[in-house]
Amino acid sequence: MTHPVIKIHVAGYGTMTAELYPEKAPKTVANFMALIEKGFFEGLIFHRVIRGFMIQGGGYDAQMEQRETEAIKGEFIANGFMSNDLRHTRGVLSMARTSDPDSASSQFFVMHEDAPHLDAQYAGFGKLTDGFDVLDKIASVKTGNYGWYMQDVPREPVVIERMEIVSE
Repeated sequence: MTHPVIKIHVAGYGTMTAELYPEKAPKTVANFMALIEKGFFEGLIFHRVIRGFMIQGGGYDAQMEQRETEAIKGEFIANGFMSNDLRHTRGVLSMARTSDPDSASSQFFVMHEDAPHLDAQYAGFGKLTDGFDVLDKIASVKTGNYGWYMQDVPREPVVIERMEIVSE
């Protein structure tokens, strides 16, 4: 099976390339690709960065204004979706969510290091094939708190210039 390939262009950092796994999380991949095609991610930031854990983006712009879209069903084992056995290892893309298992929409994270405690709890849907140096650079930025509700925010915005689908 050929997997869709995407590129994430990050201003001043470079490009990360990932393949997506529709056989693991079909609706998640379809939703993510539809958002890419609409240009949804352009200008959004990685708003949560925890070195040694993950970088999270896809929900806020550089002014910390939230951009929202519809939620989708969480495609992970703990939510009854048994075919998603993707482990949260370095470079895996996964969907962020609230405590509601069906609250994922556009926010995603890229694993900086392995986090087995997330396995079966979040919808992993792809993995980096290139750009690990970019991931490491982003994971190394200085962070601070933004108000009382958001921690680990980069002090200087890490902006997604654009995402593109390279092959489907």
